[in-house]
Amino acid sequence: MALCLKQVFAKDKTFRPRKRFEPGTQRFELYKKAQASLKSGLDLRSVVRLPPGENIDDWIAVHVVDFFNRINLIYGTMAERCSETSCPVMAGGPRYEYRWQDERRYRRPAKLSAPRYMALLMDWIEGLINDEDVFPTRVGVPFPKNFQQVCTKILTRLFRVFVHVYIHHFDSILSMGAEAHVNTCYKHFYYFIQGDDRADLSLSPSLELLPVRWTI
Repeated sequence: MALCLKQVFAKDKTFRPRKRFEPGTQRFELYKKAQASLKSGLDLRSVVRLPPGENIDDWIAVHVVDFFNRINLIYGTMAERCSETSCPVMAGGPRYEYRWQDERRYRRPAKLSAPRYMALLMDWIEGLINDEDVFPTRVGVPFPKNFQQVCTKILTRLFRVFVHVYIHHFDSILSMGAEAHVNTCYKHFYYFIQGDDRADLSLSPSLELLPVRWTI
């Protein structure tokens, strides 16, 4: 019998601590607005649209942080099934192998196991989100000029988590009864990176997206 979502997506299963928005800030208000739209049952194409009069970078920041939290939670539930033995290579099926590169230890693309790749990925994103020079939270502090490029890179790498989970751990998703939740998260992600026809919100047009597998 499928477990209820509260059991499946328990707080202690997050792969990394959740990033929260400070109450009273503009970003917190945008987050509440986005969550209200999600819970209202609106079409997800409408949910990702930039609200009139809002700053596009704030809107992108809210979604990037929210996707980090949600995907972090999804992978957290898979972590015990994604081991050095079961997933010795971070892959997305037989066609794709994802290698890790950063500006510190791995200056050249490195072949890593999926759990090691995920740990480095979540650490890297968490570091960026907590960096005031990249994701400023103080009123009046502007976003850096390369903010959207940074977000594109974050979303590109988060997309790899979806690919790995869907292709290598989808049976586990089904066994937990979490298919609808994961599909909704992916569908939200899918529409967001595709962009808003009323604003330049298309961040990752080069992604080869997963076939739509949701049944909701």
